[in-house]
Amino acid sequence: MIVRRIHPPPLSELPRPAARRNAGLAAPTHSPGSAPPPFLLLSDLLSLLTAFGFAYVTAPVVKNLVLNNTTVFHAWFPVLSPTIGGEYRPLQEAVWVLLVMAAVSVLVIQSVGGYHPLVTQSRTRIILAGLAAPLVSAGMITLILFALRSPSWSRLFIFLFTVISVAELCAYRLLMRWYRVKRIASGCYARSVILIGSARALGWLSAHVADNTSLAEYDVIGHLSISPQPATQTLSQPTDAGPKLVPCLGEVGQLSQLLVHRPVHEVIAVQGGASDWLREVVDTCDYFRVTLRIVPEALVFGQLRDLEFIYRSDPLRLPEIVLRPRHLDSTAIFIKRVIDIVVSATLLVVLSPLLVLIALAIKLTTPHLPILYPWHVVGYRGRRFTGYKFSTMVEDADRRRHQLMSRNHMQGPVFKIRDDPRVTRLGRYLRKFSLNELPQLWSVLKGDMSLVGPRPAFPHELERYDLWHKRKLSIRPGLTCLWQVRGGNEISRFDDWVRMDLEYIDNWSLWLDLKILARTAWIVAKGSGW
Repeated sequence: MIVRRIHPPPLSELPRPAARRNAGLAAPTHSPGSAPPPFLLLSDLLSLLTAFGFAYVTAPVVKNLVLNNTTVFHAWFPVLSPTIGGEYRPLQEAVWVLLVMAAVSVLVIQSVGGYHPLVTQSRTRIILAGLAAPLVSAGMITLILFALRSPSWSRLFIFLFTVISVAELCAYRLLMRWYRVKRIASGCYARSVILIGSARALGWLSAHVADNTSLAEYDVIGHLSISPQPATQTLSQPTDAGPKLVPCLGEVGQLSQLLVHRPVHEVIAVQGGASDWLREVVDTCDYFRVTLRIVPEALVFGQLRDLEFIYRSDPLRLPEIVLRPRHLDSTAIFIKRVIDIVVSATLLVVLSPLLVLIALAIKLTTPHLPILYPWHVVGYRGRRFTGYKFSTMVEDADRRRHQLMSRNHMQGPVFKIRDDPRVTRLGRYLRKFSLNELPQLWSVLKGDMSLVGPRPAFPHELERYDLWHKRKLSIRPGLTCLWQVRGGNEISRFDDWVRMDLEYIDNWSLWLDLKILARTAWIVAKGSGW
């Protein structure tokens, strides 16, 4: 499939994203906040592995306890284990039981739709899938033993393995479902939406979103007018808590600025009549990597007699064309976030003695300075957050910036100078080995940042960004990036820095992240920072 890119005048002079590989192939999607199928598959295999190990260790113990106790259990125990000794095989001989249980369980769960998003599955369905998979697997193991005429295997071990597998599969899936449902209901995964269209279409669209979703799923933050004179009226969107006002944010030409300065997840545009404005909307959403839903007005207000629209599995239930950025809600993005959490949490624990030593050194050498410097920056899709670094500059460093502007090493809105006189003696050493950046691991753990991604922007820098610079905010910012491993402070043009960020965005992959992290570790070890 060949995709023809459109270059409308407002964005025609901006650097274009790199040519897309696999153009026209949609990225796999799942419900907001849900674990992708590969994660559920790995979790199932881990559950079965732990159940196998627990059953293998405890089966002999359970048998001895029951045989030494004259209770009602002693009467039926021989049914599970007819012989007293010799049936517990070495671990290497019992591994095939685990392999059969894992293979059959995965097939059974897959066949009943168990790898669909857990929030879309009922509790009954989850329990039945968790019950059926181990039972069918146990039946398969029994048939294999019968076919091989090998009655000496411990039935108690197989029984315990099956029971524990049922308990673990059901328990962890129900717990994950409960957690996701609770988070969704709290609005944690609410998607901020902007509506675009005629006054008639906007009224229908606002009511449609309210009727089919809740504020915890889709939050309409405003609408844009397509008329030359932007409408100033405010839409009233009915909700369970009463009418919600949907303000007019301007006209359609202001979309690019809104996508930078407002956290927007999706744009819904109703196409009807003269739709020249739609070309710019498509290109703007494409450039800033924002999901765009296009709804033909003829399908909204037209009357169909026999035809019907086949809706996707989407709560909005719109007759739409969906244009979604590559990797959005994909398994790779999920894995990237898992890596961020695991690595940042591990480093914070492992390096905690070093963090304490640095904090003590700062207090001993510069007792008047705070240990941590609050870093107020702008991140993903214009979200502002506060990160932290170890203090490396004198107390009045921010006020002295204007006095040093003539020494700025960087051409553009960013301020960087060599041999900065504001840096303390200890701060020079911390910066040389990037040790002052370590507290930002907390921002990675919270989700404000990632290990790899474009550096966040200071608000005063963002005001001086050109429009094409702002595209770097279309992904989560990171501790390190291509700029860091291709020269870092030696690069003197901010435009070159941003081009590297856009190159990273257009060519992102997990493998690229790993290469950048490896090269960053080498650069930090060399101590090339300043």
